[in-house]
Amino acid sequence: MVLQAIAFWLLAATTVVAALSVISARNPVHSVLFLITAFFSAAGLFVLLGAEFLAMILVVVYVGAVAVLFLFVVMMLDVDFVALRQGFARYLPIGAVIAGVLTVEMVIVAASVATGGAAAKSTGPVLHVSTAGTVTNAEAIGRVLYTDYVYFFQAAGMVLLVAMIGAIVLTLKHREGVKRQDVGAQVARTPKKGMRLVTIKSGEGIEL
Repeated sequence: MVLQAIAFWLLAATTVVAALSVISARNPVHSVLFLITAFFSAAGLFVLLGAEFLAMILVVVYVGAVAVLFLFVVMMLDVDFVALRQGFARYLPIGAVIAGVLTVEMVIVAASVATGGAAAKSTGPVLHVSTAGTVTNAEAIGRVLYTDYVYFFQAAGMVLLVAMIGAIVLTLKHREGVKRQDVGAQVARTPKKGMRLVTIKSGEGIEL
């Protein structure tokens, strides 16, 4: 128990420090590296809680895909950070208001959980897991996602799909003079359109 407590406090402190460093670092590459560190520390906390499936998903999806994608995008794009910082002071009051609202909400939720009010007033579905250890983490999560919250899960997937399509549309640029593949024309091509039989006389060349 002592080693588990030490590991918890070490991982928790690392997560908090890395999260603060993400928003305070001046170099965006360093911010992404701190974000990866925060993800790894959070995955360690999930392992301590016995949620190995969530830890694996956090590492594989967020660290292996999202964070690495952010890192490559930041390193490859020529971003003018001076122009980005020009509007910082203009939007600072709005950002402060939003941050204050989120802070108040987090304090209210934390106080409600600490006093037991959130658990006592909860009216949502409750998943009863066998104490014999017959239900794994993946099975328990699957029961909740695909039975009680299946429509919310599908709605979240649709939102992510629309966001992905929107990002592709916004970043897609059409340039003139670039040859592109026309799959429809390739499929509809026939031997008559693709070949031309030419009778060549001896000693004459081919005119294209």
